[in-house]
Amino acid sequence: MNNLKKIGLTALGTSLIATAAHAGALSVSGSASITLSGKDKGTAGNGFSMSDSVTFSGSGEMDNGWNVTVSYELDDSETATQMDSRSVKIDTNGMGVITFSGHGGSSAMGAVDDVMPTAYGESFDIISATMDTGGKTGTQIFNAIGSNAPNNMFHYSSGDLVDGFKVSASYVPSNGSAQVESAMDFAIEYTGMEGLTVGYAAGEENAEGGTSNTDNTTMYVKYAYGPVTVGIQESERDSTAATNDDEFESMGITYQVSDDLTVGYHESSFNDGNIATDQENSNLSASYTMGGMTLSVAMAEEKNRGGSTAAADDVKGYAINLAFAF
Repeated sequence: MNNLKKIGLTALGTSLIATAAHAGALSVSGSASITLSGKDKGTAGNGFSMSDSVTFSGSGEMDNGWNVTVSYELDDSETATQMDSRSVKIDTNGMGVITFSGHGGSSAMGAVDDVMPTAYGESFDIISATMDTGGKTGTQIFNAIGSNAPNNMFHYSSGDLVDGFKVSASYVPSNGSAQVESAMDFAIEYTGMEGLTVGYAAGEENAEGGTSNTDNTTMYVKYAYGPVTVGIQESERDSTAATNDDEFESMGITYQVSDDLTVGYHESSFNDGNIATDQENSNLSASYTMGGMTLSVAMAEEKNRGGSTAAADDVKGYAINLAFAF
């Protein structure tokens, strides 16, 4: 009987050890920046803001050489929960990186939805949906064509399988209204020739269970020669509903004046299959670094916001960001 008791206690102890949580130390990082932004049509009186998030992260190497990194971001702009991007990343040390994103992840195509060169910001993000609209509501702002990236998704990438090539893939499980059916994205990028980058990505969005699912593709090329980098990108969204077939074009050029100063121009157009007029965006920007301080400036213009021809939907705006590294 005593032996049976010993065996039972030993089994229970082993079970408790096997299921115990392993805690590790997390480091805290954040950024220090001040931003001033605004536009010519709006009612906001104070365009100043500052960075408002901190990230807790930790990593460790396993016995097989893999490295695991966990990251949690607390963001004041996430008013519902304050918890923003979070992920677990597994670097397999030669066989690629697997990332599980609880929130804030990108699909393989979403990660390259607009990769055109710019000194500060994309053509459409300086004037964004979150900026003051002067009381006008209901007009959306078109961005680039990506793919659905809801919570709890997987992403794989590797630049080691074939020399000069980077491959990526992502998987979004079905998770209710955000993704009724599971979806896959793929991307490939070639950088084997000096100065040249060529990429292609394809993905899908299955948010509505077949009624208006879409297949999305993008192609881009960038070339850097001396201080100049130029690029062009074209994307398409093909839907089971013909009126949801959309097109996106983007181009950019940057010139590195010195080690500290870069200027750039970035423009894009979005053609919604259900709207006759294209939304057009442009952005002239510059970035200057001095020691641990970076000053970035952008002047942006948006015509026909959301395909609307109303005068109120032609908007000009600006953003000035002062960031500190320490």
